[in-house]
Amino acid sequence: MPRSVNAVASRAKRKKILKLAKGSFGKRKNVWTVAKNSVEKGLTYSYVGRKVKKRDYRALWIARINAALREEGMSYSKFIGAMKTKNIELNRKTLAYLAASNPEAFKAVVATVKG
Repeated sequence: MPRSVNAVASRAKRKKILKLAKGSFGKRKNVWTVAKNSVEKGLTYSYVGRKVKKRDYRALWIARINAALREEGMSYSKFIGAMKTKNIELNRKTLAYLAASNPEAFKAVVATVKG
């Protein structure tokens, strides 16, 4: 009995990886083994990057809130603690947006927390 290989599926798998490697430089774009390793590593970086992006944005929001609070004579940690005790549920993204684009509204929130 002749040996049976599933050439269609194998070729499709290779084409998929080489398509993902498109735009790479040198052998990374057209040599199967090099492209496969390159694509695997790239996909790993993109997965990790999606997690790191969340961390980076949170740190940016905290820095913006803290900068706006320092002008009001308050620290970030005391402000967040006071917000928790007053049961004010505004997330950091919203607070950072208010601090940057609508300072009057942010000052009102700070006054509510202080008072």
